[in-house]
Amino acid sequence: MIKSMTGFASQNGTSVPFSWAWELRAVNGKGLDLRIRVPDWIEGLEAGLRKRLSATAKRGNITCNLRLTREEGGATFEVNEAQLQSVLDALHRIEKRAMDVGVSLAPSKASDIVTMRGILEQTEEEEDSAALCKALLADFERVCADFDAMRVAEGQALLAMMQGQLIEIEGLTAQAQEQAQERTGQMQETLKRSLGRVLDNVDGVDEARLMQELALIAVKTDITEELDRLGAHVGAARTLLAEGGAVGRKLDFLMQEFNREANTLCSKAQMKELTVTGLALKAVIDQMREQVQNVE
Repeated sequence: MIKSMTGFASQNGTSVPFSWAWELRAVNGKGLDLRIRVPDWIEGLEAGLRKRLSATAKRGNITCNLRLTREEGGATFEVNEAQLQSVLDALHRIEKRAMDVGVSLAPSKASDIVTMRGILEQTEEEEDSAALCKALLADFERVCADFDAMRVAEGQALLAMMQGQLIEIEGLTAQAQEQAQERTGQMQETLKRSLGRVLDNVDGVDEARLMQELALIAVKTDITEELDRLGAHVGAARTLLAEGGAVGRKLDFLMQEFNREANTLCSKAQMKELTVTGLALKAVIDQMREQVQNVE
């Protein structure tokens, strides 16, 4: 099955006292690049996510974000005894100094003291990160399923487009074959006329050398091999598409070979119609290569 490298999925989940939101997205990449952003204190979570994503995707730049929140009510407060003693000692000194100089101060209230910095410290209940990690990894299966379903759907759309483009390439290759056969007769007549003019106007011409040059011209303009290779490349591409899986790299290399043959065909054309067909081939090959860039 052909898959696209691009995809997106998001899900929300809860496990009291936590709630979370997943976001998973992927874009094209030469290899597999995983960027995972999760809380560091949940031991084993990142490793588990990496393992799961590596089993799901073979190529692409994938970003996985987890936003985790905790319900209020799990926090407790403790008195910082050292800080409290320090504050009480200071208050005692202040009150004593005030009495020495005849200044009357209002009695200190406990409510005033607890609001002072450092007296009360908020502490979180110790969390069982193993249980939370297990819940998150289990929930992540839903995200992966949606993510993979989107990549499969886009992959099927890519497959349909590429199969259509291969039909176009095959048709243009056959058209070029017919045009090349028509060109052969025209080139033979042109070469005969040129050879006749040379023989009529040059004395003592080396006929053996002349025949070698003519043979060389024929070889340089022959596109039989290019057309044969284009046909072979079409067959190879269809085999890869039918095989499925992570075939993007192989297809990308094959598109370079397609383009090389089309370029050579255009350079050897020496015929308007064949040049037009060669350019049409290049256009379709370039369009297909754009689609191949999205294949895993």
